[in-house]
Amino acid sequence: MSTSSLTVDPAPNTAPQATAIVIRDIPVQLVRKPIKNLHLGVYPPDGQVRVSAPEHLTDDNIRLAVISRLSWIRKQQAAFQAQPRQSEREMVSGESHYLFGQRYRLAVIERRGRHEVVVKNNSTLQLLVNPGTTPKNRDRVLKEWYRQQLKARIPDLLEQWQPTIGQQVSSWGVKKMKTKWGSCNIQQRRIWLNLELAKKPPECLEYVVVHELVHLLERHHNDRFKALMDEFLPPWRIRRDLLQRDPLGHETWEY
Repeated sequence: MSTSSLTVDPAPNTAPQATAIVIRDIPVQLVRKPIKNLHLGVYPPDGQVRVSAPEHLTDDNIRLAVISRLSWIRKQQAAFQAQPRQSEREMVSGESHYLFGQRYRLAVIERRGRHEVVVKNNSTLQLLVNPGTTPKNRDRVLKEWYRQQLKARIPDLLEQWQPTIGQQVSSWGVKKMKTKWGSCNIQQRRIWLNLELAKKPPECLEYVVVHELVHLLERHHNDRFKALMDEFLPPWRIRRDLLQRDPLGHETWEY
């Protein structure tokens, strides 16, 4: 995902509607909001372009803004097209699955009892399920296990970084997100982290946690935001690039 995939939630009680437009043969999703500045993002898996624009901007101004970023947009889209992608997971023995950046082979074991996942020999994920469990339910078991693994790591990261950044969250959670690695609701001081981060290297999770905490100091991805990231986590760009380089999972992406 591009850096623009880490975003701040809109203000409460707003439900902006997206409009589909085409600019120089590029489909664009346009959303008008009560904001001050125009924001442009390119999203996986195919480089969907999305623009959030102030309500007062004219269509011509929006088109000019997009055209001025065409080179950057095409570069981001090319990167997504070149990024390796896993095939759809069938949840059978022998498949490759990842936990915090390390590759494991899945071993599906059918037996009576509670569903669980066990790491064996630092190379195998044993998925223990009841006989006849469908691939869809096997996937649910594995996803819930990923959720538990992620939730076990986040409190330590918050305990480390909240005093450093000088900001506290009121709550946090983990959920499956389609276009963002993390999000921050500034008004409610709540952050959400993408379940897929359980598959990425630990430094990627730390980067996203810091990114979202810094949004409590600066809403936008502007120069001040980058300067704060440089101050708190100097190698953040390296970690962002690592997050973008890792193979994308198979998804039915929605926007």
